[in-house]
Amino acid sequence: MRREAGNARGRDTRTAPRQTKRVARPSKSLIAATQAEEREAVLQRFSVSRETAEKLDAYAALLQRWQAAINLVSPASLPHLWTRHIGDSLALHAVAPGPLRWTDIGSGGGLPGLVLAICNRTREGARVDLVESNNKKAAFLREAARELGLPVAVHAVRIEEAGAVIAGAEAVSARALASLDVLLGFVAPHLSPNAACFFPKGESFEAEIAQASAQWRFDMVKHPSTTGGEDAAILEIRNVARL
Repeated sequence: MRREAGNARGRDTRTAPRQTKRVARPSKSLIAATQAEEREAVLQRFSVSRETAEKLDAYAALLQRWQAAINLVSPASLPHLWTRHIGDSLALHAVAPGPLRWTDIGSGGGLPGLVLAICNRTREGARVDLVESNNKKAAFLREAARELGLPVAVHAVRIEEAGAVIAGAEAVSARALASLDVLLGFVAPHLSPNAACFFPKGESFEAEIAQASAQWRFDMVKHPSTTGGEDAAILEIRNVARL
């Protein structure tokens, strides 16, 4: 006796494969128009000089050239490169304009590390150490530093292997890398007594502070974010010790 697939009336009730819906990427013209508009707003907000704006333009162009081969930033965020990424990094510099020696861990596409280097490039003794274990991203960072003439050293090692680099910094930065308790674990064994950490954080930063406070003792200043909205902040952290 032959079995029919489906119900008693012979209708096939098997579920068809679910179609994956593709998300359309913004067109190049839309990306360019959005970036141009947001660029002007960012440069005005932070009173960027003409020379610094030219360096930021060159960096933005280089990042987008390399983005075609390496995922330096989220593709969906490219139209908002200036507000989401460069503006965030300029906000960090505005909060901490003093330090000359920075170490940026998990540098990725150079945000905020390369932007900090652009802002500090004319200051005597300025240096930014970029720690990035991904060799392709490290190659981009070296090329950007060379093309832009920046006081940068790139360390293609894991953060756990960069203790000496962290120890030599006046300030340590990390953006979109890990939760606060994990970041403190990276830097605490190496941070010099007078150094500070500056970590831009999004809407979950209060929960991250609570979680980190269960394991660490630290002094902290919460700087309101000028680019991330009311639920974001730049955390300035000093005197870190494990409980």
